[in-house]
Amino acid sequence: MCGRHDSQGNPVVEIVPGLNLCSDCIDLINAARNTDAASRKQNKKSSGKEDSLTVPKPKEIKEFLDQYVIGQDEAKKYLSVAVYNHYKRVGQKDDGDDVDIEKSNVVLVGPTGTGKTLLAKSIARLLDVPFAIVDATVLTEAGYVGEDVESLLTRLLQACDYDVEKAEKGIVFIDEIDKIARKSDNPSITRDVSGEGVQQGLLKLLEGSVVLVPPQGGRKHPEQKMIAVDTKNILFICGGAFDGIERKIAARLNTHIVGYGHDEKQRKQQRENLMKYVMPSDLKSFGLIPEIIGRLPVLTSLDPLDRDALRRILVEPKNAITRQYKKLFAVDGVELVFDDSALDAIVDKAIEYKLGARGLRSIVETVMVDAMFNIPSTDEKKFVVTGDYVIERLEKAHFAKAEMN
Repeated sequence: MCGRHDSQGNPVVEIVPGLNLCSDCIDLINAARNTDAASRKQNKKSSGKEDSLTVPKPKEIKEFLDQYVIGQDEAKKYLSVAVYNHYKRVGQKDDGDDVDIEKSNVVLVGPTGTGKTLLAKSIARLLDVPFAIVDATVLTEAGYVGEDVESLLTRLLQACDYDVEKAEKGIVFIDEIDKIARKSDNPSITRDVSGEGVQQGLLKLLEGSVVLVPPQGGRKHPEQKMIAVDTKNILFICGGAFDGIERKIAARLNTHIVGYGHDEKQRKQQRENLMKYVMPSDLKSFGLIPEIIGRLPVLTSLDPLDRDALRRILVEPKNAITRQYKKLFAVDGVELVFDDSALDAIVDKAIEYKLGARGLRSIVETVMVDAMFNIPSTDEKKFVVTGDYVIERLEKAHFAKAEMN
């Protein structure tokens, strides 16, 4: 590029086809890059942005979450405290007393559709620190098809434009943590490459160590330039449905009661909400290894959604399902109204299918598809959804009753 010829003292390297650089040119480029990075860092410090971190109090965090997530007060309280303590740990100064605040990683346990991922997304709206939501289902052991455990941190780096210093103070939400449970206690000739092996790979991330992260995610290979990230100050929040863990809890509690005089209603209620009695030993029975449970010290559960909560989810949150459809219709100049009987019919059907808040979405979509197809082509300015209309649409869509065999 500079016109020199290849020599032993100054070898020329082909960077890409047609572009050749000598070692002197490469040194000049690296020096310019380092100078630019240092000046940007200095500008950031002089602007005082790093010191202006506003720390929301736990009650403020919970009040913010209340706008988006209905119920789940216990889980919100645990999350708010964990996030607040994370801010305090990030801002702690070395005052010479040798007390180092350790992080308290969190694990959320709850049935599908109760709001685990929504809680994480809502917190991401509020925070001043980098936040990434990643999925544990794509992870496999090193050397197998899938993603390496370290690729979790690639999303965090992307969230803060590859600023490693900021990423090292971020929060990672690992969704579907139950999908990497040990498949069985019996050792076999087939390796559990997406189960126990992944859990063992996660240990060093959760505990806190310097990890080499592939910049683009995916597989690591020898020629790739890695980014070193220290996970000591990264808070990990894990969530999972843990489908079937109720049986482990019931066996531990021995809920089967023999004899007369026991309140059947109380027994039924206890059976339906066994999740609130979850303990670390139940996670071990489910298939998480003891080492990973020890690195997730804060354990809390989400309640199954009852009829009242489902009804409130339809109308109250800022991004409620009915509000989304009203906004869609408003774009076409049509006022959409859901009357009380329609809301009741949607909630009843969601309870039949036991899919939680996600069930509400699929039912409303099925009910509204004909109206969304026809109304843009008409001159109607108002459309009212009634209970009879809901039932008629669901019957037309062959929504069989859940109690039918």
